[in-house]
Amino acid sequence: MKLTKWITLALVSVGLLAGNLALAQEKLTVWWVKGFYKSEDDALFEAIRKFEALHKDLKIELSQYPIQDMIPKTVSALDSGSLPDVAYADVYDFQVTGKWAFDGKLEDISSVIEPIRARFAPNTIETAFLYNNQTKKRAYYAFPIKQQTMHIQYWSDMLADAGFKETDIPTSWKEYWNFWCDKVQPAYRQKTGLRGYGIGMPMGVDSSDSFFSFLTFMDAYNVKLVDDSGKLLVDIPSVRQGLINALTDYTAVYQKGCSPPSSTSWKDPDNNVAFHNKTTVMTHNATISIAAKWLDDMNNATLTDEQRAIAKKNYTELIRTAGFPNKPDGSKMIYRAAVKTGVIFKEAKNKTAAKQFVSFLLDEANLTPYVEGSLGRWFPVTKDAQQSAFWKADRHRLSVYNQFMNGTVTFEFTKNYKFTILNNENVWAKAMNRVLNENVPVDKAVDEMIQRIKTVAGDLAS
Repeated sequence: MKLTKWITLALVSVGLLAGNLALAQEKLTVWWVKGFYKSEDDALFEAIRKFEALHKDLKIELSQYPIQDMIPKTVSALDSGSLPDVAYADVYDFQVTGKWAFDGKLEDISSVIEPIRARFAPNTIETAFLYNNQTKKRAYYAFPIKQQTMHIQYWSDMLADAGFKETDIPTSWKEYWNFWCDKVQPAYRQKTGLRGYGIGMPMGVDSSDSFFSFLTFMDAYNVKLVDDSGKLLVDIPSVRQGLINALTDYTAVYQKGCSPPSSTSWKDPDNNVAFHNKTTVMTHNATISIAAKWLDDMNNATLTDEQRAIAKKNYTELIRTAGFPNKPDGSKMIYRAAVKTGVIFKEAKNKTAAKQFVSFLLDEANLTPYVEGSLGRWFPVTKDAQQSAFWKADRHRLSVYNQFMNGTVTFEFTKNYKFTILNNENVWAKAMNRVLNENVPVDKAVDEMIQRIKTVAGDLAS
């Protein structure tokens, strides 16, 4: 009886101790965008596991949402006051981070960034140095973890089925786009009997791909919408003409029937899906997630041997990653890089632990495996990580590396935060759809777009 009572008391004590330990754990709420494929999410889970092992008093409650849901959910949380402690989405930088900083909704994390600022590559950390209209000064209100730029991906076997070699692809601007539309598409259809499209052209208003792609066309015409101080340049006649040229080229592909009819309503994953299904021969994409999806599949133990073999062939033999053609003036493209940012909210409940987690994640030993876990979809923001052997291990990643090493430029919102509002509205895709769905002349659609830019971003004081 005494032994039984002693064992019972011991078990009760152990249970109480375990309960007390559980109660002692702080909760850190993290919202993170859902990855495009398994290995990307696995890299995040591993980082969280390592953090929790190091901080046994902290428990991370992770919620993941699709890319198109992250901003609406976060805005709703801001309105209700039920905020996560840390939040990251692939489109925060484009659409909301600058405005949130301006409105005083973000925590100043300069104490985290300043000690490691020298580790960051040029044109990266600047994206997080934002103006707060309440304090009337700039500070680090976000943390950069990775970046992206624009690439071309095409099926070499579909090109061969159309009767062309890769050496047939032109390098000059007009000839390049005409090649896929006027030569590859009709030849592919004639020789295969399949209704493939030469180009997958993202044009959906709900797609960040559509405005990133359009802004790359704009860059091809050397259009600058703002100066270094953020002042608008849209009233300059050459800027208006450059926008007309870019919108004409962008919409002409669809008007010629060279992009799927659904591409005017595509969301971010849809040009990937069309490419994977071989509905399109070529598409432009702001990461190499298209190719990397097949790399993920070829190493996915849950797939069959046959599925992994197909994936390996696609990744190593059939899909190509390349840069854009030369600009219309014959010069080489210089790509804009979008630096992906996460945030800690001013009204977050556990800002101390949130800063601990961000500091941990930005440590090179944790950030590099996380970024490389995306299999090349994202490029590093730190100097050391950019020189990792990972980026020269295959031709897809080497192409990404070379594009970044040739130098990049920043987005307009780094100089004028109100361009995040314009990107969130997607005035660029709205102009495309005015031309394509409502038969508005290109010059009128551009003038409407310019007027909207002036209305939203003309006064930096508010």
